[in-house]
Amino acid sequence: QVQLVESGGGLVQAGGSLRLSCAASGRAFSSHTMGWFRQAPGKEREFVAAIGWSGGSTYADSVKGRFTMSRDNAKNAVYLQMYSLKPEDTAAYYCAARLLGLGSRTPLDYNYWGQGTQVTVSS
Repeated sequence: QVQLVESGGGLVQAGGSLRLSCAASGRAFSSHTMGWFRQAPGKEREFVAAIGWSGGSTYADSVKGRFTMSRDNAKNAVYLQMYSLKPEDTAAYYCAARLLGLGSRTPLDYNYWGQGTQVTVSS
């Protein structure tokens, strides 16, 4: 069993930055692929970023160059540093864990999810 708790969301002006954190409980965290997804009202959940056990990461084109995902296996945590935020980044952001397999852009490939943290970017 893996439990995920996100934090760090909030209200920020366009062009600002935020850092999201995801604390994970459970064993073997370091072997899990971790992902960040987001969901805006009325829209489907979409991939943001993923990171493998070795630290290799992949990003959605919409956030590439602005967002950076990292992990600290000693702390059982992953982070999403977001720069140059835009109003279209407004969404609930979710942390997810995939027990087996490489980084995936498909929500169904992930086994565990956090409750989400809201990010609102004002124009």
